[in-house]
Amino acid sequence: MIFNVHEEERAVLQLISQAGKALGTSVFIVGGIVRDRFLGRPSKDIDIVCLGSGIALAEKVRSLLPGKPKIAVYQRFGTAMILTKSGLELEFVGARKESYRAHSRKPTVENGSLEDDQFRRDFTINAMAVSLNEASFGEVIDPFGGLEHLQQKKLVTPLEPGKTFSDDPLRMMRAIRFATQLDFVIEPNTLKAIGDYKNRIKIVSQERITTELQKIMESPKPSVGWKLLFDTGLLEIIFPELYAMHGVEIKNKTAHKDNFYHTIQVLDNLAQKSNNVWLRWAALLHDIGKPQTKRWSDESGWTFHGHEAIGANMVKRIFKKLKLPLGAEMKYVRKLVRLHQRPIALTNKEISESAIRRIIFEAGEDLDDLMDLCESDITSKNEKKIERYLRNYARLRINFKKVEERDNIRNWQPPIDGQEIMDTFNLPPSRIVGLIKDHIREAILDGVIPNDAEAARALMFEKAKELGVAPFGRV
Repeated sequence: MIFNVHEEERAVLQLISQAGKALGTSVFIVGGIVRDRFLGRPSKDIDIVCLGSGIALAEKVRSLLPGKPKIAVYQRFGTAMILTKSGLELEFVGARKESYRAHSRKPTVENGSLEDDQFRRDFTINAMAVSLNEASFGEVIDPFGGLEHLQQKKLVTPLEPGKTFSDDPLRMMRAIRFATQLDFVIEPNTLKAIGDYKNRIKIVSQERITTELQKIMESPKPSVGWKLLFDTGLLEIIFPELYAMHGVEIKNKTAHKDNFYHTIQVLDNLAQKSNNVWLRWAALLHDIGKPQTKRWSDESGWTFHGHEAIGANMVKRIFKKLKLPLGAEMKYVRKLVRLHQRPIALTNKEISESAIRRIIFEAGEDLDDLMDLCESDITSKNEKKIERYLRNYARLRINFKKVEERDNIRNWQPPIDGQEIMDTFNLPPSRIVGLIKDHIREAILDGVIPNDAEAARALMFEKAKELGVAPFGRV
């Protein structure tokens, strides 16, 4: 076999070949599986194209597979999908020819040849096919030089790039995503066409755009994708808040750093530490409030006071616009954006235990992620300055550990809750209950009383008396 696959895949492909022969139809595997096998990348998705009915082929294959796995049929699209017991996801479709209308990326589809099917692919590296037919089993069909482009690590469109991107503008995002994931370059004419046709991205749904952004964020070096989005002009259209961070303003011969390039460097630094995509989003958005807070002061130069609070307030709106989840993931990113300036402030002065307790309490189980973000935020070219910052953060981590081990503050809840306050004083939910509860919490965080129920209860009675509230049953 010219094309190399794993043994379990070979057995499945031979069954597909048998099914095609039984139906009298030519069968091929195409697209990502071919590319990934040549690159040595893992993949469980196998796309099968036949010259006939993809659904009929899928049903025949299912009848030959051990255990006859379930089949999902999509009559509207003429496709069918089988998930084998070994975890391979097989998708079957008849070879198609596509034509597009200017206002939509959804094509008009008709039956076609293998050549027609390869012409409709986005890039030459995804347009290669491998025969599953008996006489030529395993032979690669590569009409556009995709294998050579794989070796050159180059992204090229099979057709004229302007037509490729105008027909389906999502392909512009896919080009940038593949370049980021695979560490490929986009061929110059193809890259130029992305800039020329960038406005076509407006007909693509936000969900499809965000799927590509997520894959960029999960890549080893996400900055590659964000820089390409910036350079091609797509960023200004799809993410204007991030685009607004670029540029340097000079006043009285004093410049601030370019916050866009700083941000994508922070993102790369963080990506070396963690695969947590939401922590990476926190890195991307940590300075998103800076354009709104940039001010010039004759005494201090350029300032961005309060950018962390403004940025945190922007997170929900950005997540909503990008169709990112608005639950725990958004709240996690918003919290880290809000807190990212706090640790560095603790390294600039004598650290009080109260300040340490507060950041431990506010960050909770995300304290380590916050520190990873802060350490990634060091982008100075001065090695001695970097070493100094990292030493300061290392000391801060030690202090966090000492206080946490002693006071058990992380994920802590005060020993007196609102229900006990209401029961003790026969109060409904009210402002007074909140005042007493907050007073106890602040006293513990400030070290005024120890973190135990007895001390908290005594303070509860003291604060209630101050507010003119008597325990239930007393006058």
